[in-house]
Amino acid sequence: MGMNVGTESGDDEVVSAINTTPLVDVMLVLLIIFLITIPVAIHTVPVTLPSEEIKANETKPENINISVTKDGDVYWNQVLIPDQEALVAKLKEESPKIPQPEVQIRGDQGARYEFVGRVVVACQRAGIVKVGFITEPPPKG
Repeated sequence: MGMNVGTESGDDEVVSAINTTPLVDVMLVLLIIFLITIPVAIHTVPVTLPSEEIKANETKPENINISVTKDGDVYWNQVLIPDQEALVAKLKEESPKIPQPEVQIRGDQGARYEFVGRVVVACQRAGIVKVGFITEPPPKG
């Protein structure tokens, strides 16, 4: 039995061939993983999404427009309301009407949330069901 430890010819050649078999194996495994996971990630439930529409606000005479200034002053159809209790009393007069009028709140951009929140609480205390907020539509383009 014999064993070759080295060549006796003295040729010290550098092996310049790269073994690409492990690289190909890893790439094939990654390709299979991507092929399996991509359809799962793309799959969504088919739904019809709503399109953006800005409808003009219908101002009915029975609607109540409440404006809140940046200083916290509350106006009922251009009439200043002195305090919270007076606002609740006026809203309680309107709440039993059939159909109940809608309260539309116009809050100033610089008004604190607290001021608008007080109007919402007053509507809740008076039993008003429909409360809406009037905003400026975003610019087109």
